[in-house]
Amino acid sequence: MLNSSVLVLNCSYLPIHVTTVRRAFSLIYQGTALAVNGNYETFDFQAWFETSEESEEGIGTSRGRIRAPRVIVLLTYDRVPKRHVRYSRLNIFARDKFTCQYCGVRPHRSQLNLDHVIPRSLGGRTTWENVVCSCVDCNRRKGGRTPAQARLRLERRPVRPRWTPVIHNAVQTVRYDEWRPFLHIVDEPGRGYRRASGE
Repeated sequence: MLNSSVLVLNCSYLPIHVTTVRRAFSLIYQGTALAVNGNYETFDFQAWFETSEESEEGIGTSRGRIRAPRVIVLLTYDRVPKRHVRYSRLNIFARDKFTCQYCGVRPHRSQLNLDHVIPRSLGGRTTWENVVCSCVDCNRRKGGRTPAQARLRLERRPVRPRWTPVIHNAVQTVRYDEWRPFLHIVDEPGRGYRRASGE
């Protein structure tokens, strides 16, 4: 339960991060954030504790059970998430879900590389649309050739993401009904939500 997911909003109520219940409790207790319930009401630590008494889902403390928050809002952090997604190794891995785009295997992260679909030696550029996550074996097999020359097929065409892949993937991994009103920016049609139940 302490490692389950909590959506973090900035003080303008825009989603900026996903954290753990453990970290969320720490931020609420320190007065840096407030818990947000399904009615958009906010609570400091003491008020959240007092509303948790009738909740079946919660974490035992020496003072009684306290409900796990699913959404928190930071009190002073007003940064608006950037539309421009920074090109980085981690964001490429996250966009491709840490999966080799040639064989579809998801190896240990130490066995992942970045590969230029059109090799630099053939004029390929280092861009979102020309770089993919690949395993070491496929990277070696492909070498300085195009996928067609190496008889490899891309799982999907690489594209520039519209949202930072790290937060986008985290949001898609676990969703709760309490997250729904805040995800219109990063949401994709047809995705379901999970009820806020214990994990």
